Amino acid sequence: MARRSKRFASASKLVDRRRQYDLADAIALLKEVATARFDETIELAVRLGVDPKKSDQMVRGSVSLPNGIGKSLRVIAFAEGEQAAAAEEAGAIEVGGEDLVKKVQDGWLDFDVAIAAPAMMRFVGRLGRVLGPQGKMPSPKSGTVTENVGTAVREFAAGKIEYRTDAGANVHVAVGRKSFDPARLGENIQFFVDHVRASRPPTAKGAFILGVTVSSTMGPGIPLAIR
Repeated sequence: MARRSKRFASASKLVDRRRQYDLADAIALLKEVATARFDETIELAVRLGVDPKKSDQMVRGSVSLPNGIGKSLRVIAFAEGEQAAAAEEAGAIEVGGEDLVKKVQDGWLDFDVAIAAPAMMRFVGRLGRVLGPQGKMPSPKSGTVTENVGTAVREFAAGKIEYRTDAGANVHVAVGRKSFDPARLGENIQFFVDHVRASRPPTAKGAFILGVTVSSTMGPGIPLAIR
């Protein structure tokens, strides 16, 4: 079990684990316990009533939050010709075909998001074992395999977030920064929860959103009363 810092322990004492905080109270408490000397990322965890082992219950996609996430992302693009030119113009840090596939196969992973033109997937498919565990494998469901490569690069570089359920049926995303004012942060959180709710798979049974927790990079989780 990882050891927690004294700062974390002190902050944890301020959180009542038996309570589900309304959004305004949770954000106020979040700002109180986020005491690191840098602008901490605010993270949201949503626990879902799905079976992640069943492909028809996988919740996965991408979304642009109304107020962004407070950082730009490093995006690469697997594309050629006009699509490659569009990706470069949109701000991709690396653009290529088989050459870029080989670079990633050889261990280069210094990027946040990978976009691919559909025609490139015959090469990019080789990277499943490398990019899959990193959550960086391009997929049509997340909007990272698309004919509109330039548009996708621009959106993800600006902070569009990609999400998917993990093995424990949880979705984890960044929803902003500690420096965001409460209204902007609250709007992002509610927007994402509503987005996930609308993404409920038809095969999911019973309650869908089982729990929502918000935390800062170095702080404890705060349970939210959002359903």
